[in-house]
Amino acid sequence: MTEFQFSCLPISKAMIHNLNELGFKAMTPVQAESLPHILKNCDVIAQAKTGSGKTAAFGIGVLHKLDVKKFRVQSLILCPTRELADQVAKELRRLARATHNVKILTLCGGVAFGPQYGSLLHGAHIIVGTPGRVLQHLDKGYLSVKDVNTLVLDEADRMLDMGFIDQIDRIVAHVPQKRQTLLFSATYPEKIIDLSSTIQKNAINIEISGERANKITEYFYGVAHEDKLSLLIKIIAHHKPKNVLIFCNTKLQSQDVADHLFDAGIGTLAIHGDLEQYERTDVLVRFANNSCSVLVATDVAARGLDIKELEMVVNYDIPQDEATYIHRIGRTGRAGREGIAITLFNKNQAAVMEKYRNETRKFDDVDALIEDEDFILVPPNVTLVLEGGKKDKMRPGDILGALTGEAGIEGKYVGKIDIYDRQSYVAVERSMFQKAFSYLKNGKIKGRTFSVWVLGKSYSDHVD
Repeated sequence: MTEFQFSCLPISKAMIHNLNELGFKAMTPVQAESLPHILKNCDVIAQAKTGSGKTAAFGIGVLHKLDVKKFRVQSLILCPTRELADQVAKELRRLARATHNVKILTLCGGVAFGPQYGSLLHGAHIIVGTPGRVLQHLDKGYLSVKDVNTLVLDEADRMLDMGFIDQIDRIVAHVPQKRQTLLFSATYPEKIIDLSSTIQKNAINIEISGERANKITEYFYGVAHEDKLSLLIKIIAHHKPKNVLIFCNTKLQSQDVADHLFDAGIGTLAIHGDLEQYERTDVLVRFANNSCSVLVATDVAARGLDIKELEMVVNYDIPQDEATYIHRIGRTGRAGREGIAITLFNKNQAAVMEKYRNETRKFDDVDALIEDEDFILVPPNVTLVLEGGKKDKMRPGDILGALTGEAGIEGKYVGKIDIYDRQSYVAVERSMFQKAFSYLKNGKIKGRTFSVWVLGKSYSDHVD
């Protein structure tokens, strides 16, 4: 397909209008290659990395064939983690604005089972979930997928890496054989090809060879084990990035590194499997809206993160394989921007690191880094939480209008606004957050007063 305009697709005018409103001016390569086949109800296996537009590719297809009047589960989308599932569901809801009364429900572990069962009793058109929790609902008879006509496996390679193959097989056994199956994977290992052959029929293979590579400068530093934390701070101080994603191999290590950086004056949070779902949401919101500068995570916890302007990725621990390395660093240097990838390794691991050497990667001496003993990294924004959300008919424009209207705060000081069912998050530039907090605490939005508080631990010690 040579024409990359959405208007060339056989989709509704309302969908095209909504895509235009959302800023989808032209299709990405994976959308242009896969959507014509998806809309013809073909099975598709597509190689697509994070940030390539794959969610819109299968999302447009799912919504195009949805019969809203038929209040049954018609599409099932499986994701490796709850963060990715939440992200996919959020994007589908945006795409579904052109279609009235579409109900999209997430079924993920780490949250209470009962409320999910209650939501299922009220029905849904589209289910987005993790394999384990979806299978639980199927086994208990709470979820029926007998009307599913589209099955989507998003980031299928990661689901297989995480050991979900048995759960996937059992879920597929519940879904009608006559269906469309869409499989998206960042890599094409043999096990993905095997999976495709067992769950798809005559699948169209989409590989985007012409995608522009991310602009990433890759550095490698060897260091004594006891000096890794000091070197990490030195590296951040040397490059002075706006934001950083640090990968560790264990939950304990992630929290230890985050605590150490925070104590050193660097606005840092950790995300790992020991956090409750509400804590994970809080962390991800703060990192996305620049009220946290550094996020430390394991590979599993970082699935679903989609930070469009991430300046640096650090491998505090060596990835398990080069495929994981590529996936980690691919989160920076997107959309034509330049990114930095740092990998630390103990000097006794030098032989292992030989496989990473090539003509572009830089194995530098730590002594070349510029010292900055007074360096601190304070997040530019503060996040305020309002005890009101979608259930209260709250919209981003309501909060923005209150702050820029009666509160008298210029729009440039108000950042990202996220609306959830019961709560809303608004990022405000640090210099203005006290003024915003005071208004939101005492003023009204839509004629009502809502409880408000500052999210997370304070960085004031680092700026006073």
